[in-house]
Amino acid sequence: MQTSGTLHIVATPIGNLGDLSPRALDTLRTVAAICAEDTRHTRQLLAHFGLERPLLALHQHNEEQQAAQLVARLQAGDSLALVSDAGTPLVSDPGFRLVRAARAAGIRVSPVPGACAAIAALSVAGLASDRFSFEGFLPAKGAARRERLTRLAAEPQTLLFYESSHRIEETLDDMVNVFGFERRAVLARELTKLFETVLDGSLGELAARVKADPNQRKGEFVVMVEGAGDDADAKVVEGLRLYAKLKEHLPPSTAAKVAAELSGAPRKALYGSGD
Repeated sequence: MQTSGTLHIVATPIGNLGDLSPRALDTLRTVAAICAEDTRHTRQLLAHFGLERPLLALHQHNEEQQAAQLVARLQAGDSLALVSDAGTPLVSDPGFRLVRAARAAGIRVSPVPGACAAIAALSVAGLASDRFSFEGFLPAKGAARRERLTRLAAEPQTLLFYESSHRIEETLDDMVNVFGFERRAVLARELTKLFETVLDGSLGELAARVKADPNQRKGEFVVMVEGAGDDADAKVVEGLRLYAKLKEHLPPSTAAKVAAELSGAPRKALYGSGD
C-alpha cells in the first residue's frame, strides 16, 4: 500500500540566517524537492548551509496550475517542502492553494515554525498584542489605499501592514490623513538585519522622521498602528472617514471644517499639525 508523503510548510529567515531552525534544516535536507517562490533566492539560502535539493518554482502566477501536479507527487509518496523568499510561507505570500489542494486530497500538511516579520515586529512594538489584525500590503494606488485605510479607521485592535521602500512615505502620509496625526504607531524596518530600526511615536511624527532621513526610507517595513479602541468616539471615527474623502477634493483646512460640521467631531481631532 502506497503511503502518501508530507507537505512541510517551512519558515525561513527574514534576514539573519542564524534564525533557520535545526528542524527546518533537517526537513529541507530530507525532502524530495522544495517548492520555492523564487528558486534563485532559495538556492542561495541552501548553498549557505551546504544543501543541494531539487527546486520547483511555485508563485502567484503558476500556483493554480502546479498544485495538481504537486499533489500527485505527494500521493505517490514524495515529501515536499514549501518555502517563501523569507519568513513563514502563506503570510502575504503564495501557497494557500497548494495547501488547500493537499488537505482536500488527504495529504498531511505539517508546519515547521520560524521567523515571521509581522510577529517579530509586534513582539517589540509595545502596542497591544492581545488582539491584532494583519492587513498585509495596502493597495499600490493612492485612492484605493486611502479607501482601505478609511474602512479600518474604527477597528479597535492593533493593525499590522507590510510596506515597501518606494511607497513608505506615501503610505504614512495617507495614514496621517485617515487615522489622524496623533494616532500612536510603530515602524519596524529591516528586522534581524544589519540596519534594523524600530521607531515609535505618533503617525505624524513617524511620517516626518521618514521624510527627513533617507536611510529610514530603505529596506522592508512593518507598520503597526494602534487600534481605535473599544470605546472609540463614533463622531471622531466618522469625521476621519469624511475628512479622508473630502481632502481629495478640498484644501485640508476646508475639508476638516466641513467634516467636523457634518460629523460633530472636534476639528482639531481631524486636522492636526501634520497637514
